[in-house]
Amino acid sequence: MNTEEITKTAEAAPETVEKTENTPVAADTAETTPAVNETPAAEEKTKKKKKKREKEYRRVKSIPPMSAIIPFIMVNRTGAQNLIHDTADIEKLEKYMKEKQLSGMTNISMMHIMIAAYIRLISQRPALNRFIRGQRVWTRRHVEVSLTIKKEMRLDAPDTCVKISLLPDATLEDVYNALNAEIVNYRENPGGNFDDTARWLSKIPSLVLKFVVGLLRFMDYFDLIPKFLQKVSPFHCSYFITSMGSLGIPPIYHHLYDFGTCPVFFAFGAKRRAYEVDASGAVKKKHYMDYTFVTDERICDGYYYASALKMLHNIFRNPWQLDERPEIIPDVD
Repeated sequence: MNTEEITKTAEAAPETVEKTENTPVAADTAETTPAVNETPAAEEKTKKKKKKREKEYRRVKSIPPMSAIIPFIMVNRTGAQNLIHDTADIEKLEKYMKEKQLSGMTNISMMHIMIAAYIRLISQRPALNRFIRGQRVWTRRHVEVSLTIKKEMRLDAPDTCVKISLLPDATLEDVYNALNAEIVNYRENPGGNFDDTARWLSKIPSLVLKFVVGLLRFMDYFDLIPKFLQKVSPFHCSYFITSMGSLGIPPIYHHLYDFGTCPVFFAFGAKRRAYEVDASGAVKKKHYMDYTFVTDERICDGYYYASALKMLHNIFRNPWQLDERPEIIPDVD
């Protein structure tokens, strides 16, 4: 553009502005301009609402036809139970636990490590976090762990169920903090949401209670149970874990519950000693721990479970990996 053209453009500019100010279209544009500026905020608000509506679980549709049909053949969780018994060499686990105690985790126990180990297992084998509801297969985004605790180790001491929710990438420290906070809270303030709910239900006359529980089962089938009830219910979880070691006995095969969504029950027993002859002919004292799983075979096949158990053995051989978050977490299928 030469000098003459620039001069002409500059002279024409005021006229253009004047026309623009007197044109209704320009007024409309001026009014809508703030809306354009507000768009990012509106989009952010929409995203937040969408995230809020996003459920903690979703239906799995990418499963083989046979896996989709099996829940209709085996309609109850107790009828689809498989029982697994295994043994772990806990030499490395004991060493790991002692290191953690010296580093400040004074209240750490085998329970913390077992919970962290299974959460790590779920992070790498996400199908273990599935469950059956309404004869369909669903999967969770978080790992919800249920366990029973007693206020004191006495026959007449009350017990209750607590539940913690963690992300699949949780470390041992995350588990330690979450579980200890829940246990301390219960022992200092006995009761809680689960106890209060159970106490309220226990006061209902038997026939009415039977109807109420039946109604809850019906609602559970169609995922109609209110969120606050599912939050306090120990039967709605990724897995239930129990320690027989604190009782000094071997692990039991604990049944699953037809009510709720719990697909796995994990029990581990007391430590036991064994004397074995090594390759050089010397006798060595070994420490072992037996554990059992009762699983819902409808959430994944036997090959998948076998792969998961092998991975669990690897975690027991190298528990220090629980200090770091996993490098790769497969997508929730």
